[in-house]
Amino acid sequence: PPARLYGGAGRPAIVYGLGVTEHLHGTDGVRSLANLAILRGAVGTDRGYGVNPLRGQNNVQGASDMGALPDLLPGYGKVTDAAARSRAADVWGVPVPARPGLRIPGMFATARAGELRALWIVGEDVCATDPDADQVARALDACPFVVCNELFLSETARHADVVLPAASWLEKDGTFVNFDRRFQRVRPAVPPLGQARTDFDILRAVAEAMGAGLGCPTPADALAECGRLAPVFAGLSHDRLDREGSVPWPCHSPHGPGEAKLYTERFATPDGRAHLAAAPYLPPGEQPDDDYPLVLVTGRRWAHYNSGSMTRRGGNLALDPVDFLDLHSDDAGRYGLRDGQDVTVESRHGRARLVVRVGEQTAPGQVFCSFHFPTSGVNRLTSDITDTVTSCPEYKVTAVRVAAP
Repeated sequence: PPARLYGGAGRPAIVYGLGVTEHLHGTDGVRSLANLAILRGAVGTDRGYGVNPLRGQNNVQGASDMGALPDLLPGYGKVTDAAARSRAADVWGVPVPARPGLRIPGMFATARAGELRALWIVGEDVCATDPDADQVARALDACPFVVCNELFLSETARHADVVLPAASWLEKDGTFVNFDRRFQRVRPAVPPLGQARTDFDILRAVAEAMGAGLGCPTPADALAECGRLAPVFAGLSHDRLDREGSVPWPCHSPHGPGEAKLYTERFATPDGRAHLAAAPYLPPGEQPDDDYPLVLVTGRRWAHYNSGSMTRRGGNLALDPVDFLDLHSDDAGRYGLRDGQDVTVESRHGRARLVVRVGEQTAPGQVFCSFHFPTSGVNRLTSDITDTVTSCPEYKVTAVRVAAP
């Protein structure tokens, strides 16, 4: 069993991806992995390398660290914590709300209810990548004012009232943070094209136009501000990263090395000890039945990146020209389908037209499809069921049926 293999390894590391988290009970799955690492003594010691999440794309860790979550401030201070709010208010010069904001599913639901007045979407094609895509489009159309920062006119940008041309990561200055909490510099290889600006410059320009300057003329100033907001970032700066290449946080001093390994002396609990989070098995939000006998799993192909808005415009398109539906040969025989055939895929939420690719890539009873091409409409099939803790959508389990059109 995998747990025994892990327990018997010399210095093991657990590395997991979105296949663990994109479930109704994905958080319980991650906690179970943490239980294994703690029981093995692989956290905070030299006997292992802990639990390492491979995030959906680069700098997801950095965005979380900087407070791009509805209930957290930079450095993971909670908005419900009066001391954390007071520290942020002193730096920003404005009061900080004590009530957490909305997560993405909540934003869309609020928009459809007519209670959201404006929505600003930065670099995300929610109409292509978010679940139950028809409901997402309805939410955008119901919102009185939608702004979108984008490189290209994406499906989401087509619903926007204002589209602000944005710069790519190759044109940006700042920092990325890896999944091991290591800060690294990002420098522009080329200047932005035409009227495009970086997201930082767009936000700063809008703030100034509204008479509320951010107080951070450059990304370097923004990182320095984060050090004042959260002591765990106090030792970080662009100058230091330029000299040293990378520095992990927590880093409380400009002369300290940063903490590459956490919990060497105590865990972040009141008593300093690790506590196992045992959870019973709970079923997914959807189950296959006679009407919808197959389980759809969505994900990425190696030739494309997320919604495909960038990779569909280059040589990668020849490698994967459409969103194929991978179907096991046993299921193809059962339903009378052949390789390369156009099929209709239906779920309890919507319908999509796809091209079948018959083989052994999936298990019998399971189909797989990517979401790189908006015309395929794969996320019209997925449900709005989300993780009970994080609100991460359950992309990995959707009951569907497949038939010739």
